[in-house]
Amino acid sequence: MKKIIIELLKNYYKLIHQFWSEKLIRKFSGKLSESQLKTFVDSSLKTLLDVIEKSNYEIADQYLIDAYNLFTEANLNLLEISQIFGIGRSAIINYVENDETFEFDPIIILGFIDDVIEQIYARYGMLHQEAKLKEIESDRDRLAAKLELNQKYLDNILHSSDSAIFVIDNNEKIIAWNKGAENIFGYKETEVIGKSSSLLLPKEKKYHEQLKSIQNEVEEKGYIKVSDTERMTKNGNIVTVDLSVARLPSKNGSYSGRTVIIKDYTEVKRLQQQVDQSEKLAVIGQLAAGVAHEIGNPLTSISSLVQLLQRKTNEDFSKEYLANIKENIDRITKIVRELVDFSRPPSHERMSIQINEIVRTAIGIVKYDKRVKKVDFIPDLDFGIPKINIVPDQLLQVFVNILFNALDAMNGNGTVNVKTFSDDDSIFISISDTGIGMDAATIEKIFDPFFTTKAVGKGTGLGLSVSYGIVKKFGGDILVESIVNEGSKFTIKFPIKIKFEENKDSIE
Repeated sequence: MKKIIIELLKNYYKLIHQFWSEKLIRKFSGKLSESQLKTFVDSSLKTLLDVIEKSNYEIADQYLIDAYNLFTEANLNLLEISQIFGIGRSAIINYVENDETFEFDPIIILGFIDDVIEQIYARYGMLHQEAKLKEIESDRDRLAAKLELNQKYLDNILHSSDSAIFVIDNNEKIIAWNKGAENIFGYKETEVIGKSSSLLLPKEKKYHEQLKSIQNEVEEKGYIKVSDTERMTKNGNIVTVDLSVARLPSKNGSYSGRTVIIKDYTEVKRLQQQVDQSEKLAVIGQLAAGVAHEIGNPLTSISSLVQLLQRKTNEDFSKEYLANIKENIDRITKIVRELVDFSRPPSHERMSIQINEIVRTAIGIVKYDKRVKKVDFIPDLDFGIPKINIVPDQLLQVFVNILFNALDAMNGNGTVNVKTFSDDDSIFISISDTGIGMDAATIEKIFDPFFTTKAVGKGTGLGLSVSYGIVKKFGGDILVESIVNEGSKFTIKFPIKIKFEENKDSIE
């Protein structure tokens, strides 16, 4: 990864240098000369390359001292200095983000560069603060007001960050907590100050072992980055995060705690899983089309021969076995038909329709199925929801598939609630049952082709896969909630303005 980033920075070195320099000259030409700004940019980029290559932030100390002297002489405040580093970050990301030469995820590359720049600026902030404290010691009264102002700038930067930033002392107690941490974890500052650093750890043993490893690594080497790990919020939810942890030295240089920067990647990970699911379905869809074609033709011939033999034989023994063969052929035929639906949902005429009409039709179809024993269907339909442009037959297939799954989950006894509602952007159809429910592991797999919890011969595992493909085709999504032994809830969401693409055709 480091080699890739170094190569990217070297490839765009001149463009980044030009972009950064021009921006600084326009904004700070009244305080610093063009030559000073260009020299600073050149030194910054070289330092950044050295730090990344050698993974040692101490390399940047002399550069930071020179930068501090330059900015102090120009009478720049900490907020202006933050803008200078921010412009540099934008200059780097502007070119690296759009580079398609390498196959690495740009989010990972940009996150790495962000962390390096953030750590360098954090060291500058520490240097800046230490220098100010020394000035205060020599002339406390004269610089008291200036220290207060600088502290406000630091607080503004700290608390305006989207990342969680907090400080842990050498007794493993939290002693500082920013707004970003409050937003991610739900704890207010007063709730965590003085609490143990293990407060955010999930209960599993591996996370406590990881904490010990972080403590040792930071104390020995001064810095550690942990990617794709997990932490627990106040309400017990687990979030996926990246950690950047740096040693906090005391006045004599010994270990006195550590600073922790946490970025929440839960949503990024969820979106990546959706991309992976879509890619998987696309590949399996191509395979399904081929399999359906290769199986369909010989299956038709076999079925015809079996039916011919059934008509010509009078032996009970032969009839019984031929009936068994025919039953299994019909089962295979059904799977092949669903494979075709999965690989290419049938295209029908699109029309503007209120979703309630399709929902009522689906309930009407399902409620007379032989699987229904004592099931109450309770519709709660909002007839004020807007119409959408959609293919009714395909959407009917989605609702029927989910309703049949609900019947199977309840074994024909229970309650099915169907509700429609909308907000400014989307319409929603929720279908909930009082069945056996699903655990988290099952929920993760229910949209996978051929995955089924039903007995052999009772399900093909394609119903929800086909439904998921249809809903995604119209820019929608299917959200699933379930509690074991209590029931499940499927919520289908569609944007009110649907963008539908088929043969380069689109509607809104």
